Amino acid sequence: MPTATKIIVIGSGFAGLSAACVLAAEGYQVQILEKNQEPGGRARVLEAEGFRFDMGPSWYWMPDVFEDFFALFGKKVSDYYDLVRLDPAYTIVYGPDDQLVVPADLQALEELFESYEKGAALKLRSFLQQAAYKYEVGVKDLVFKPGRSITEFLSPKLLWDVLRMDVFSSIASHVRSHFKHPHLVKMMEFPVLFLGATPQNTPALYSLMNYADLGLGTWYPMGGMGKIVDAMVSLAQELGVEILYGKEALSVGCQGNRVQTVETNDGVFHADAVVVGSDYRHFDQEILPVQHRNYSHRYWEQRTLAPSSLLFYIGLSQQIPGLTHHTLFFDEDFGLHAEEIYARPQWPSKPLFYTSLASKTDPTVAPEGMENLVILVPLAPGLQDSEDTRERYYALIMDRFERLTGQPIRDWVVYKKSYAHNDFIKDYHSFKGNAYGLANTLRQTAILKPSLKHRSLSNLYFCGQLTVPGPGVPPSLISGRVVAKELIKEWPNQ
Repeated sequence: MPTATKIIVIGSGFAGLSAACVLAAEGYQVQILEKNQEPGGRARVLEAEGFRFDMGPSWYWMPDVFEDFFALFGKKVSDYYDLVRLDPAYTIVYGPDDQLVVPADLQALEELFESYEKGAALKLRSFLQQAAYKYEVGVKDLVFKPGRSITEFLSPKLLWDVLRMDVFSSIASHVRSHFKHPHLVKMMEFPVLFLGATPQNTPALYSLMNYADLGLGTWYPMGGMGKIVDAMVSLAQELGVEILYGKEALSVGCQGNRVQTVETNDGVFHADAVVVGSDYRHFDQEILPVQHRNYSHRYWEQRTLAPSSLLFYIGLSQQIPGLTHHTLFFDEDFGLHAEEIYARPQWPSKPLFYTSLASKTDPTVAPEGMENLVILVPLAPGLQDSEDTRERYYALIMDRFERLTGQPIRDWVVYKKSYAHNDFIKDYHSFKGNAYGLANTLRQTAILKPSLKHRSLSNLYFCGQLTVPGPGVPPSLISGRVVAKELIKEWPNQ
């Protein structure tokens, strides 16, 4: 009796778990090799002193992508976790006593826009109708293209769709053609802040993110984003996937044009094909033999990366009044911070920051009466990272945070841990310590991204945030599905 084709998946982040589930459902024998002692990659969970923190992603957008993924296996999201829509979705703080609270209800949102700018309600409706079209084409069609050939995009309908999606104008000009009030402009530009370029250099195509935000809503899985990882691990194991922890890939053995073995810190694993869900650049430059590198060192150095982050995971002895689950602090110059991430990379002089207070929604993530606070500061990748620098920024951010909230928050801190470039590199081999992957610029879209298939090794594939379709949790889920489909076509199960 023939044995099933054996697939090694390296990394148990969203993309690796997604690929593993799709392959296992088709009868492949799948093993995941995970460097760390727990699954999830950047979506790992930190538990300390009764607090539970999502270490990475904290925004649950595009709920349809999650539903579609689990439906592939006859499952529903509700089989694994309880999902609640946040209302308000989030708050933007522009200064002391100057807040914009974003309601979940679209009619209430239109009324809010109209209160800032006469005529803005109808303009918002028009903007979101266009964004919904882009979302429908982009997320239902374009992001599922493997990006291996220009011919994937040559159908007359798709070309027409692309032309209608404002690919060649910027999100900055698109937003300003609809809204003038600076508070509304900043709000509509915020979703692209982590895509890897300033709004002036980000295609207006990505107004689809505004539809994901305002049209589809901001959600939260009770228990935290780690519950999605738990769900995918449970599904993978049900499908027969074996997940091995503490197995860091160190090198590969090749024969001819195929990878035959993956050597780890704890043994050698044989494979008929390999899917890399870990950092693409690290695998390409540090693990593959020199003669089999897919790209040059220069190629990688010329890539534009999405930001890194400085994060603080903080346990508070009491709850902060007046804040919502998600809060964006835009009390400083949005343009200056974006420039110091993308145009002149440096530690920011007056950084914007974001806070997550999941305990506002979920009492299980902090001891009773306490608060779990995550602070995130977007940063340029590749910066020198030190404890002194982190502490300096902690003091800077806390000064503003206390001034804007009117609360002595530092007095309530009972637990604190920081996380930045050096940690992203140590834990994930993250290229230049980036947090979000490859920037979604026009020159790094579709076929212009690093290829999901190795050019000369016929059984080596890549998924995740440095290849198609791009950064973010939903795109990572889709990336795993796309690469699994390509592998199934080219390496049919025995």
